[in-house]
Amino acid sequence: MYTIEMAYARMRELQDLANRSRAHQPTATKRRALKRAAKKR
Repeated sequence: MYTIEMAYARMRELQDLANRSRAHQPTATKRRALKRAAKKR
């Protein structure tokens, strides 16, 4: 049986993996720069 709790735990695992892989990429800094540029407008 597949419970809501199991699905939630799996979702959290995937989010953690996504966050970890995103931290290693330079796209996060680009995103920050874009946010800063948007504020200036």
